[in-house]
Amino acid sequence: MGMDMAERVEAVLRDGGAPGFHGLVVRRGGQVVLERYGAGADFRLGEPLGHVTFDRDTLHDLRSVSKSVVALLYGIALGDGLVPEPGAGLMAQFPEYPDLAEDPGKAHLTIEHALTMTLGLDWNEDAPYTSPANSEIAMELAPDRYRYVLERPVAEEAGKRWRYCGGATALLGGVIAKGTGRPLERYAAEALFGPLGITDFAWTRGPDGIASAAAGLRLRPVDLAAVGQLVLDGGRGIVPEVWLEKALRSRVPIDGPFTYGYHWYVLAEERRRVQAAGNGGQLLVVVPDEELVVAVTAGEYDRDTGGSRAVLETVLEAVLEG
Repeated sequence: MGMDMAERVEAVLRDGGAPGFHGLVVRRGGQVVLERYGAGADFRLGEPLGHVTFDRDTLHDLRSVSKSVVALLYGIALGDGLVPEPGAGLMAQFPEYPDLAEDPGKAHLTIEHALTMTLGLDWNEDAPYTSPANSEIAMELAPDRYRYVLERPVAEEAGKRWRYCGGATALLGGVIAKGTGRPLERYAAEALFGPLGITDFAWTRGPDGIASAAAGLRLRPVDLAAVGQLVLDGGRGIVPEVWLEKALRSRVPIDGPFTYGYHWYVLAEERRRVQAAGNGGQLLVVVPDEELVVAVTAGEYDRDTGGSRAVLETVLEAVLEG
């Protein structure tokens, strides 16, 4: 199987099917069975890094895969009694904004609405992630990211419709930082990365000095795959298994085949699949029935050509036919 999978991936890359390809790590049955790295222009949240030749030790932006890691961190903190349950009121977690807490349109918001991205607030990430017309970029540029999100106008009733929102993740990051009494990136190091043996990571901060929970995490692809393995293994006591069962359950429909759990995408077809995805072709895919974890990194920022999906589908085909 291994050789066949490697040959198939090579063919996709050779034929230009994944022009921005940077890295691939495949784990099967708990072992790394394929690793492949590329080269190309790269960025750290919009900051040019020039032409990079990637290898096992090169950190890569995970962009919105960061969101799914934040959901794991919330689950760890919840298991340790450091953060409130998902049903807790959201505005109550930010008492420093009494003016916003008095908005009757927001009184019923909960942490769960943030976890499922159903806040019902006016938020738009359709513009490129280089433009302040994009709500996430506007949030990063705002003097206070939490106030920026919480003061967005109510657009519709919460809990009804999934609307992609990096602001939801920022709020979760704030809840985790407040509850654990340390910055998000330090809690991540202590509670998740340390126990996994991951020592080399970075979490890009906004101008306010706060880690960008929605998009700032940088990991080596092998370590991203190790996070996927942890999810596949039921958390191994690092992430509570009861939390993973909640987080990886279909909760909100999304246009297309995927549904949304707690900051994870869930494909509930005959072969259940859970995944995290980020701008530019960043993917972390877990297929429990096949004991399969696939991590892909790429540099197709704001112009995704589908190359990472092509690589993923090639791996899945090799597994299913193997």
